[in-house]
Amino acid sequence: MKETYYTGNEKINLSIEIAQKERELLSGIDYRDGYSLYVGIPFCPTTCLYCSFTSYPIGRWQGKMDQYFEALFKELDYVAEKKRGCRLETIYFGGGTPTSLSPEDLDRLITKIENTFDLSHVQEFTVEAGRPDSITREKLQVLRDHGITRISINPQTMKQETLDLIGRRHTVEDVKERFAMARELGFDNINMDLIVGLPEENIEDVQATMEAVKALAPDSITVHSLAIKRAARLNTMKEVYKDLKITNTQEMIDLTAKYARELGLEPYYLYRQKNMAGNFENVGYALPGKACIYNILIMEEKQTIIACGAGTTTKRLFPEENRIERAENVKNVEQYIERIDEMIARKDKLLSM
Repeated sequence: MKETYYTGNEKINLSIEIAQKERELLSGIDYRDGYSLYVGIPFCPTTCLYCSFTSYPIGRWQGKMDQYFEALFKELDYVAEKKRGCRLETIYFGGGTPTSLSPEDLDRLITKIENTFDLSHVQEFTVEAGRPDSITREKLQVLRDHGITRISINPQTMKQETLDLIGRRHTVEDVKERFAMARELGFDNINMDLIVGLPEENIEDVQATMEAVKALAPDSITVHSLAIKRAARLNTMKEVYKDLKITNTQEMIDLTAKYARELGLEPYYLYRQKNMAGNFENVGYALPGKACIYNILIMEEKQTIIACGAGTTTKRLFPEENRIERAENVKNVEQYIERIDEMIARKDKLLSM
């Protein structure tokens, strides 16, 4: 293995540990007749410097959300009917930032899911609360009232200067306050996303972030190595940001792993991407019983995942042939709304194979 993949003992042991954990976590998943549902909310308060996901400033869509929901609900109705009799096992609201929606729209969307799909086999329902500046007590209460099992509050870093630099319009104190608010309301499975390799950060900054996160004691942590993708402003505006120093080292990655272990978190999934700072990987850590099944399924591609909303991709698994086919929705929200029948037709062609 060392000679084939040019890796060391630590990475080999980590990979084996995660593979064993994934096998355990997926033991109850129905690969053949089960499926997962992803709902894309392509809106954010602002767009972060490193972000390449489909997202639009929520301010531009205030008062026009009915148009998006009309198209999204039509797509959800199609999926529910097409998959009638199949086991829906995990649901994931991502984006964008789902909590950029108003409390009323969040309630309307989750109610639509509850009234449209058979949720009797759902093992996990995640909503990315994501940006602390999108979170309010009222929104968290909506999620709590609907029995959402897992949320994610993502600081990325706990260094204020970096938050300002990357376009996150919130403070470190906002992160702490929203996390405490979620705990107060009874959420017992909270993830925090962190990014190692953010511009101008060094190992001392990573350690300070991990100390702050340790004090909050989340139920899971996902540690990302910065990946500069094609559509990110860090790439499209290289001349503007060319002087920013980006550093990621094995020592930084090891430090995050050390803190995760101190919190009692175990590694449960791992994946790599192109253009990652330092050529490292992303690792998810969780307390026993708090791992995100959807995260494993999306990376290991063991189950069909049907994705609805602008900029999403449905992946259908053909287990007997060890084959995956995809159907993509357009990224532009206006185009998604105008061409929703075409998006549904793409899905139908894929799901009817």
